[in-house]
Amino acid sequence: MKLFHSHASPFVRKVMVVAHELRMAERIELLPSKVHPVERDRAVLAQHPLAQVPTLIDDAGHALADSRVICEYLDVLAGGDLFPREGAARWRALNEQSAADGVLDAALLIRYELTARPESERSAAWIKGQSAKIETTLAWFEERAGELTERIDIGTIALACALGYLDLRFSDIAWRDDAPELAAWFARIGERPSMVATRPPAG
Repeated sequence: MKLFHSHASPFVRKVMVVAHELRMAERIELLPSKVHPVERDRAVLAQHPLAQVPTLIDDAGHALADSRVICEYLDVLAGGDLFPREGAARWRALNEQSAADGVLDAALLIRYELTARPESERSAAWIKGQSAKIETTLAWFEERAGELTERIDIGTIALACALGYLDLRFSDIAWRDDAPELAAWFARIGERPSMVATRPPAG
């Protein structure tokens, strides 16, 4: 399989953490990409109309886009259990993944606002609104930190990748000050081999 990727993309990291947890990372060849919110990468576009990372090309040559789709595909392919199949555990994991991905969506929208737009076109209100989404969602996870424990599923993986991205791009947020239990959990899960292997370069 082949994966269009970017070392700094938290959604690519989520896919690769899943691949490592499923012992499938060596089956995936990483393809470089130059995906940008304004300038589209034609190599990725030739494979999928969204032209985004991550985009996975499976063994049959079919393209799958969106980390949620790719992660579940890999889990089914490997016969894994990162996506609980039924019951409360499934909906908890999927809901946590959705919330964590929402943090990433908000963070990326802030970053695009700061890096892809000229300073004269940036909106302070937009940045404030997206920042509020991050704050309320991290507070929600802090209230539920006791439920995370040592559980490894798509919900906790997505959350760990979201927190890692905040550390990478938004160190000024200092989210640990208001979420000490979440911070302690993140310190533990951050030492898993899958998280260490996918840690993006600093800066």
